[in-house]
Amino acid sequence: MKKIVIFTDLDGTLLRADNYSFEEALPAIEEIRKRNIPLVIVSSKTRSEIEVYRKRLSNKDPFVVENGGAIFIPRGYFRPEMLGQYSPVRVGDYDAIVLGASYDELRTVMEELRQRGYRVKGFADLTVREISEITGLDTREAELSKEREFDEVFLIEDMDRKEEILDFIRQRGYQYTTGQFYHIMGGTDKGRAVRILIELYRRAFGEVLTVAIGDSMNDLPMLREVNLPFAVKKINGTHEEAFDAYPEIMKVDGIGPVGWSKAVFDILGRVVDKS
Repeated sequence: MKKIVIFTDLDGTLLRADNYSFEEALPAIEEIRKRNIPLVIVSSKTRSEIEVYRKRLSNKDPFVVENGGAIFIPRGYFRPEMLGQYSPVRVGDYDAIVLGASYDELRTVMEELRQRGYRVKGFADLTVREISEITGLDTREAELSKEREFDEVFLIEDMDRKEEILDFIRQRGYQYTTGQFYHIMGGTDKGRAVRILIELYRRAFGEVLTVAIGDSMNDLPMLREVNLPFAVKKINGTHEEAFDAYPEIMKVDGIGPVGWSKAVFDILGRVVDKS
């Protein structure tokens, strides 16, 4: 049987969008843990934020930060010779494959926008209290969300000029994602990071069966890289409308972690239990 690898978004997918809880997914999490199935977190969150959830989940697998800005691989997880072509750098207990632009570069673009009269604010411009109020994060998690390395979260205060702002970002050679918040990043996305990890898992295990679970458009590059892509419902009870254009994405009837759990048990039921 092929080795299964599951890639997952956090906010709105494994975590409820309204309270950041994954309690409703615990039975599925325990099941994949028992079956030794890698669970790779692929999120817009920072390394510091993800480390908190990895600890809560007892997760020891690689993870992707800030919309594909970098891949953090626990040292020894893959053989060193497998990583060589990606020029990993030692960061604490990880081998990090850096894919995105530096945070300083992205902050420069924010400053250039303001100099041109555009009203934008990044997380670096907000206090911890302000971030907590607009995100629902507690104070400690809001602090961790400011520890950005490869992606800046920003707000557009003059929405009538939104397209001008996004066009300027494109012209400067950077990418962005939209959603509850906007993100500016270098020439990378979740899909590129997932593609690298799939190759590494293939080198380690041979052919693998890849799964991804997400809820929004910034998950689309990740979903398009795997064998079995699943979309859970958003907190408002609907699926991402843009996913209608991608019939290969399987829509799960469940909000956030409820849908996530259904997707996992669906995979196990038709792939593992029937083998």
